[in-house]
Amino acid sequence: MLEAIGIGFSGLIEGFLHLHWSNPVMIAIGCILLYLGIKKGFEPLLLVPIGFGAILVNIPLGGLMEEEGFIRIIYEAGVVNELFPLLIFIGIGVMCDFGPLLENPKIFLLGAPGNFGIFFTVALALALGFTQLESVAIGVVGACDGPPAVYVATRIAPHLLGPITVAAYSYMSLVPMFQPPIMRLLTTKKERMMTMGTVKKSVSKTTKLLFPLVTTVIGGLIAPKGLALLGTIMLGNFMKESGAVKRLTSASENEIANVVTLLLGISIGATMDGRIFLTTQTILILALGFLAMCLDTASGIIFAKLINLVTKGKINPLIGAAGISAYPMAARVAQRQGQRYNPKNHLLMHALGANTGGQVGSVISVAVMLSVLTGMGLI
Repeated sequence: MLEAIGIGFSGLIEGFLHLHWSNPVMIAIGCILLYLGIKKGFEPLLLVPIGFGAILVNIPLGGLMEEEGFIRIIYEAGVVNELFPLLIFIGIGVMCDFGPLLENPKIFLLGAPGNFGIFFTVALALALGFTQLESVAIGVVGACDGPPAVYVATRIAPHLLGPITVAAYSYMSLVPMFQPPIMRLLTTKKERMMTMGTVKKSVSKTTKLLFPLVTTVIGGLIAPKGLALLGTIMLGNFMKESGAVKRLTSASENEIANVVTLLLGISIGATMDGRIFLTTQTILILALGFLAMCLDTASGIIFAKLINLVTKGKINPLIGAAGISAYPMAARVAQRQGQRYNPKNHLLMHALGANTGGQVGSVISVAVMLSVLTGMGLI
C-alpha cells in the first residue's frame, strides 16, 4: 500500500523531476513577454500568444510539440509549409495604404536604407562562420517583419526556423521599445520638432489600383523566387483598393489575420524549448537580428537627415526610422516621438509612406536574395 502511494506521489511530481534548468529560465522569459504585451501594450496580439506558447513548451512531459501534439500539428500545418506567413501578408496588404507613398514618391527612398541592416548582417553572419544560406536567413530578421523571416527560413534554413522566427516577431513587437533611444540619439531637438504639413489626397483610384498590379508584375519578373511574398501583400492591397470584394477584404484584415496570428504566435512560442533554445548559436542569431534592426533604424534616420539637407528642411528625420517594414508600428513610433516634442507635429501619414516603402523594399530585397541564391545553385 505504501509503495503504491509512493508511486502515485512520484507521478504527481514527475514534471518537477524532469525539469531542466533551462525550463524555468524560458518560462520567466515567456512571462516577461506577457508583461510587455499586456502591461506595456507592445503588440499584445503577437507577444501574448508567443509568451504563453513559450511557457507551455517548457513544462516537462506536456508533449505539445511532440508527434501528434496539438501545437506540433498547428506548426506543421501552417509554419513549416509557409502558409501562415503568406496569409498574414494578405492581411498586411489590406492594411497598407500606399496613398501617402504615391503622393510623395521620394519618401519611398527611405525604404532603401531601412533595409541596410539585412545585408550588413548577412556579411557579419558569414564572418562568424554561418553558411551562405544560414546567413541570408538570419539577415532577413533585419527586415523587422515576421512573415518574410519565416518564409525564407522555412525554405533555406529550416533548422534555424525557431530562433529566427522568435527573433523576428519578438523584435518586431518591441519596436516601440528599442527605436526611440536611437531616434533621440541621432536627431536634435530642433529636428524632432520639425513639422511637415498635411498629405494631400490627390492620388486617383486608378493609380492606387495600378500600383499593386505593376509592382507585382515587375517585381515578379525581376525576382520570381519572392513572388509569393510580393504577390500576397499586393493582392490584399488590390482587393482593398478595388472596393469590389469588401467581404474578402474584411475577412483578410480581421478574422483570418486574427486566427492565423494566434496560431502562428503560439507555434513560435512553442519553439522556445529551453533545452534547444538556450544555445550559443541561438544567442548569436538573436544578437545579429537585434543589431540588424538597430542598423535599419539608424541608417533610415541618417538618410532622412541627408534628404532634409537637400530639400532644405522639408523632411523630419524621425520618419526615417519608419523605413523598416514593421507596419504600422514604426510609423506610430515616429508619430509619438514627433508629438512628444511638438504637440502640433503630425507625422503619421508621412511616416506611413516611409513605412510602406520599407515594407515593399524588404519584400523586394528578400525576393532578390532568393533569386540570386537560386542562380548560384544553392537552392
